[in-house]
Amino acid sequence: MKHENILIIGAGGQIGAVLTEALREVYGPDHVVSSDLKPLTQQSGPTEVLDALDGQALEALVKKWRITQIYHLAAILSATGEKDPMWAWNINMTSLFNVLEIARQRSLNKVYFPSSIAVFGREAAHQNTPQYEVLIPETVYGISKVAGENWANYYYRRYSVDVRSLRYPGIIGYQSMPGGGTTDYAVDIYHYATQQKNYECFLRANTCLPMLYMPDAIRGTIELMEAPANRLSVRTSYNLAGMSFTPEEIAASIQKEAPQFKITYKPDFRQAIADSWPASIDDSAARHDWNWRPEFDLDAMTRDMLQHLALQYAAKAQAPA
Repeated sequence: MKHENILIIGAGGQIGAVLTEALREVYGPDHVVSSDLKPLTQQSGPTEVLDALDGQALEALVKKWRITQIYHLAAILSATGEKDPMWAWNINMTSLFNVLEIARQRSLNKVYFPSSIAVFGREAAHQNTPQYEVLIPETVYGISKVAGENWANYYYRRYSVDVRSLRYPGIIGYQSMPGGGTTDYAVDIYHYATQQKNYECFLRANTCLPMLYMPDAIRGTIELMEAPANRLSVRTSYNLAGMSFTPEEIAASIQKEAPQFKITYKPDFRQAIADSWPASIDDSAARHDWNWRPEFDLDAMTRDMLQHLALQYAAKAQAPA
């Protein structure tokens, strides 16, 4: 058993809920403390209520649980952030500074900070976007992630804080509902298909975006955090890729399993956000430095998503009212 005490901030989110349980399998349930702004239920280990904007409360939890690593997942995502940019900026940046400062002051072993393909804008190469590319994002979420990457690099070089990061593409999983991101259609669409409903997509049919299935995202995160520090060449954030597809391609994949499924298109404000992002990502640095490899392609993900969601909806239907 590895002797680490881990705090996950934002454990109630799409990634956090799954990552919490994965880390508990690695480090033991009692060594992974989950936290969120609201109380978390059905937890297999310790949990705390934490406002990530409250630096004193964060410090108290780090002392209480003798924390050695922090996974800072709390953030306002792209589509939600555009509704109130200053609110999103304050939450995303203040919470990050609180984590970086407590890591510096208490010499924590490691910090994980997720970034995103939202750091790229229309000036970046659209296909096979390289690791070191111009970063001119067009959302407050992307701006906060670029700033966060640079602060992570600064704390590593100035204070030797071991901050590690991945630029997630769209994350698709059956474990929780979408959280306000532009790529969330690729989660919603499976819920509609499972319930035998047609889906109206908020992006154009030919909008190609990079995506990653949740099991690959979780495995990649843990692999990065467990990689030897001397193997890591990127201290801003690693590009991470799984697959790239369009709404019409994911619909066609679903129709292989559910031929009756239909999709229509009604692009909204999220189309402009998607248009500013890459269609595919070059993750060769991650592949070279810590042997990253995705395991799921589109059809394999579709089969797994539909199977798990079918079981979930069947269980809900049988549950007492």
